[in-house]
Amino acid sequence: MRGHKLTSPVLPLALFVTSFACSATAFPSDDEPLNTRSTWDARDYPVFRGFGDDNETGAGGLGFQRMLTIDQTLYIAARDHVYAFDLVQGDMVVRKKLTWKTKAMDMENCAMRGKRRDECSNFIRVLVRRSDQTLLVCGTNAFNPVCRIYKSDTLQQEGSDMNGQARCPFDARQPHVGLFADGNLYSATMADFLASDAVIYRSLGQNPVLRTVKYDSKWLKEPHFLQVIEHRDYVYFFFREIAVEYSTLGRVQFSRVARVCRVDGGGSPRELDKYWTSYLKVRLNCSVPGDSIFYFDVLQSMTGIVNINGRPAVIGTFSTQANSIPGSAVCAFYMEDIATAFRGRFQEQRPGDAAWIPVPEDRVPTPRPGSCAGQGEAAGYSCSSHFPDETLSFIKSHPLLLGAVPSVLETPWFTTIGVRYRLTQVMAHTEAGPSRNHTLLFLASETGLLLKVLMRSTADAAEQGLLLEEMDVYSTAKCEPGAEDRRVVGLEMDAERRAIFVAFSGCVVRVPFSHCEKHSSCKQTCLAARDPDCGWVKPGLCKTLTHDIGSGYEQDIEFGARLPQETCEVAGVSQEQGNKESGQDVTVNLLVISTVCSFVLGGLVSGLLLSLYCRRALSKAKRSSKMADTCCPSPTISLPTLVKLNRLLELDGDAKEGKEDGCSPRMYTSFLVNGEPKNPQDQCPQLVGLPTPDATPELPVRRSTGLRNLNHNDAKDFGEVKACRLTGPIRRSPSGQNIHIPSAAVLPNNTHDRPVPALAPAHGARERDAITVRDEHKLPSALPIKEVALDTLMRQIQEMGGSTEAKLIDTAIVCPAVPLANRNQPRVPDTETAAYYTSCTLPRDSLVGTCPPGGQCRSAVEANG
Repeated sequence: MRGHKLTSPVLPLALFVTSFACSATAFPSDDEPLNTRSTWDARDYPVFRGFGDDNETGAGGLGFQRMLTIDQTLYIAARDHVYAFDLVQGDMVVRKKLTWKTKAMDMENCAMRGKRRDECSNFIRVLVRRSDQTLLVCGTNAFNPVCRIYKSDTLQQEGSDMNGQARCPFDARQPHVGLFADGNLYSATMADFLASDAVIYRSLGQNPVLRTVKYDSKWLKEPHFLQVIEHRDYVYFFFREIAVEYSTLGRVQFSRVARVCRVDGGGSPRELDKYWTSYLKVRLNCSVPGDSIFYFDVLQSMTGIVNINGRPAVIGTFSTQANSIPGSAVCAFYMEDIATAFRGRFQEQRPGDAAWIPVPEDRVPTPRPGSCAGQGEAAGYSCSSHFPDETLSFIKSHPLLLGAVPSVLETPWFTTIGVRYRLTQVMAHTEAGPSRNHTLLFLASETGLLLKVLMRSTADAAEQGLLLEEMDVYSTAKCEPGAEDRRVVGLEMDAERRAIFVAFSGCVVRVPFSHCEKHSSCKQTCLAARDPDCGWVKPGLCKTLTHDIGSGYEQDIEFGARLPQETCEVAGVSQEQGNKESGQDVTVNLLVISTVCSFVLGGLVSGLLLSLYCRRALSKAKRSSKMADTCCPSPTISLPTLVKLNRLLELDGDAKEGKEDGCSPRMYTSFLVNGEPKNPQDQCPQLVGLPTPDATPELPVRRSTGLRNLNHNDAKDFGEVKACRLTGPIRRSPSGQNIHIPSAAVLPNNTHDRPVPALAPAHGARERDAITVRDEHKLPSALPIKEVALDTLMRQIQEMGGSTEAKLIDTAIVCPAVPLANRNQPRVPDTETAAYYTSCTLPRDSLVGTCPPGGQCRSAVEANG
């Protein structure tokens, strides 16, 4: 029954935990990659980390800043250097190098501003193609930015140095984007040393120099620029910033896209002179739809213009807010949808309130703010400086549009949850496969992972994003010994040679698009990989497919994971490719649920078994404790109990003992060996602490004329009380034999001076007599006494032991006279601090165990049996 009582509350709890654990798997989780490449595989990738003989590069690392591909050359901008690599060679060997270090005077000025020496280097932050033969290169130059023009083929400088303010950031950690359009440099960065003046700037061309309004949070508020592209009549800037329209929620970041007209000539001398007249911005919407929309608000990276379903579009990676749950998403936006959003309604902040409301259409001036001069509604104006002041004033105070740009699909293409997959960079390959009809995305994370995702651009596709491969491309030994910054800060693609360059702060790694050779001669794993660049060819190998292969290969991109399950030996490792989507096989979610449930049920069964084992062990311990407690005498034994145990009482009747000085009562015979006291070492350890008359403290007797003994008899009726000593030999008397006992007998009892428990009414009168107990040898005149009539005692012994053979004492008694009047009132001893005190709770009438010389305790019944 106790087992049922134990398990009954456990089962509901276990069922609740099981159901909770199983239901927890319903939350979205990251997709498992079809293939995985570990750090071990990264050892084979070519790595560049600068030159070891360069003191600055060797001590501070590469200090990567930017990558740019022009024709067949890859340029890497870093600390104090620009490196050029020949892509045709397919390795990471530097072909040309540009060295541009900070001058000593600039280093001193930087140190005077409170900057560290490593911050005062010349970080090449701007690397932009100016023409077919030249590059614009700008460096921080110890917080004094400078720009130069270099030839792209020889890396030789052309012309003199130019001021880099508003074209290059002061600090290497500040953002920057830039491009040349129509011979003009469009740049976005921080324009001052304190990074308080964010600017979108146009310079170095035939058009007037223009910028955004300075220190106006409606135009820009702490932006982080990520991409700039030109499309048709506009230049678009993609960035994230603090949302002024949601200032009541704190420092919430929103993703934005802003645009300016390429023909913008600035405002009139009365309004917006030398400022943009076409500047507008709108929000980018990357979210999961539902009753409560979940937004990925923070833009992390953006591609250039790519073709999706034959339409120009951009693809970006987004993340959640910094204080939200970690998550990332990939969303794409058609350029047409972006242009449509810029024709939306304006919004403004209501006076005296933090709320932002739409601007009524009747308040919007004509031509519409944001229009390009000479086009559309502004076709009647040849230059933006001719716009009415009403239009210029409106655009200055209303740069923000209502609404947001929708993504290509209702949901993100690809989502991840957790810090491991927090995405930082994206690169798109829209012509993957031998037929160039697949889109691959390469996504980089903060932890040095490179994800290869197969994208579907139609809403009816079963899978918008399929995670084909996960690659850990960071090599600590090769990249940055002694330090480890695994965040990917740049991606560049070489589509012709099917390679992607992954940049960290300390190194650049060249990674191939595919790892078809890893599938070796296993057809099932080759097809199940679902890689557009891999195919099964007739010789029986998995190879990388080129664009000119034509036919003669086998692929299954749509249903590669639905192939029949087989086992292949690949590179010495047995691999089993199953079907994760087939109705006959087990899905990943079901497998996870089964695993969690099995662990919970296993823990439940283990707990029950452990509970049963502990209960049995506890029961055994209790039985052992009871057996051990039988060796411990009760600290208080009544007189009837002592008489019942007369078989255990034997007094030494040797004649020699009768000649001892004084009256000394004997201990129990269990403490005697052949009439002699036992060696204390041979005694049962449980009996060492038994009280004895010798160890019992004296309790003084109160002097009172009305003094009565503990048995309620008047002490004066007895006159003088004599302490008695046994002088005769001890012998057993047969059952039923008449025994002659003198007037009193000395019996050792650890309950002296304690009241005798009340007996039955039939024996009440006889039990009022007392037994006088005294140890005259130790304390001849001060020990407490008890007086009992021996005749009454004998009758009680015969009545209680009538059915059992009695062991009585027949001996002569010597009782010297001791006056009762000389006694002192006894003092009650502190039993808890006494050496013999015990908390034993054995029954008072239980038999006391005996201990043979071997030390093994036995009960009295076993000893007499």
